Amino acid sequence: MNSVTSAELPLAPVETPEQVAAVARLYGEPLLKLPADLYIPPEALEVFLDAFEGPLDLLLYLIRKANIDVLDIPMAALTAQYLEYVEAMRRHNLELAADYLLIAAMLLEIKSRMLLPKSPRAVEEEEDPRAELVRRLLDYEQMKQAAAKLDAIPRVGRDLEWVGIFVAEKVVERLPEVGLHDLQLAWLRIARQAKLTQHHHIRKESLSVREHMSRILRCLQGGEFVVFDTLFDPAEGAAHLVVSFLAMLELVKERLVQITQTAGFSPIYVKLNDAGTEHA
Repeated sequence: MNSVTSAELPLAPVETPEQVAAVARLYGEPLLKLPADLYIPPEALEVFLDAFEGPLDLLLYLIRKANIDVLDIPMAALTAQYLEYVEAMRRHNLELAADYLLIAAMLLEIKSRMLLPKSPRAVEEEEDPRAELVRRLLDYEQMKQAAAKLDAIPRVGRDLEWVGIFVAEKVVERLPEVGLHDLQLAWLRIARQAKLTQHHHIRKESLSVREHMSRILRCLQGGEFVVFDTLFDPAEGAAHLVVSFLAMLELVKERLVQITQTAGFSPIYVKLNDAGTEHA
């Protein structure tokens, strides 16, 4: 690959001050002023002014066109050019927005304040009358540049279009996968439904308190202390436990057994009284 040095690259032509200040170009040559017999139709001015989004946009155009530093604006020249555009709009019966007139009044005020004589002390203390205008112009330029960057982003319908591709292929429906958790939820749902239709049958059972009293007395026949819990069998069911407890209370009531406890929350002991031995 052949390399090209910077000396071989064509340099952009440097414009002269006359070319920068040109109002137009005719066959590539700068035109410093418009010919006296040049006819400009009103529609051309209307189209030109429609290109601006407001008075600040027009001011910024005039500043950039004249290559003026925004921080050091010559108010006399800028105000004169701006008023020329406003007057041109009036001559062609174009409807003026209030913003254009407001900026025109602001420019005239700044110009008059700068023309008033001031003492050296007042010059040092007073703020530059152009400061507010400069701030608004810089803010507007930043927003305009940001809007231009956003507008440069490709957009559907303006820069590109969605393209749909039709594929003649049968799509096989994919069934959802079933995991262990799904099966568990299904089983719990069935179990809940089964409880709603479950029947409860009550069976009558004849239990005798006297029979349970005799059984307890037989367990205490040895005359030793027996732990209270050992006299009950949970496997017999709740009904037997209730009847056994009633039998124990009946034995205590008849003073056939004695119940003792060595300390609080300690095991409870049951022992047969002497009279209970003869009863058994």
